[in-house]
Amino acid sequence: MSQHDELSRVYGRHACLAVLQQRPQSVRAIWLLDGIEAAAGPLIDAAGRSGVVASRVRADELDRLCGDGVHQGVCLDVVPRAAEGEDALWRHLEKTAGVPLVLVLDGVQDPRNLGACIRTAEAAGCLAVVTPRDKSAPLSAAARKAAVGAAERVPLVRVGNLARTLDTLADHGLWRVGAAGEATLDHTAVDFKAPTALVMGAEGRGLRRLTRERCDLLTRIPIVGQAGSLNVSVAAGVLLFEAARQRDTSTD
Repeated sequence: MSQHDELSRVYGRHACLAVLQQRPQSVRAIWLLDGIEAAAGPLIDAAGRSGVVASRVRADELDRLCGDGVHQGVCLDVVPRAAEGEDALWRHLEKTAGVPLVLVLDGVQDPRNLGACIRTAEAAGCLAVVTPRDKSAPLSAAARKAAVGAAERVPLVRVGNLARTLDTLADHGLWRVGAAGEATLDHTAVDFKAPTALVMGAEGRGLRRLTRERCDLLTRIPIVGQAGSLNVSVAAGVLLFEAARQRDTSTD
């Protein structure tokens, strides 16, 4: 954890490079592993442009700073990018020129799953990622590392009442598609070319009742093997890239 409550610790080369490129003014401290120069040129250059003098440290010191995190030779203390509120989501929807695609996560509590979902959402062209304010993973150092820089590029919106937010998404013209293993409609049969909010449930529990009731339809990913279900970030990737595939090939 950071020594300062108002700061957030970020580690890993991709996550740190994204912060240094997107929000250099937020960086308050930089630690670099001695001898990292040959393997991390762009990161070293970005750190130099930030205006913050980097501290060169040994591997054991960097390990201590990052706890159990895989730091890849770099660690930052930054003023965290705050999650946005529900009003920001409506502003993003009103400003978008394309067909909106939003990822809604119903209580994903593993920070690495949250980060992986944010990474996939950014890669698939999502406008935002929406989570409930309570009982959801924070945008921690582990989540930022798993997001591989995407947490600096796609808005994370935290809402107080997810069911109400889903109602308002429908008012904005978005089709609410929930992922559920017991659904009968395969994901390739869903028309993702329409404005879509893809709704994913938490690890193990799936969609909560009120969330499920707000969905316009439920879909499933056919599974051939014996696993029974996919990790939430993997399932989000399959569904989001089916949406991206349909939108890329659409002539509408």
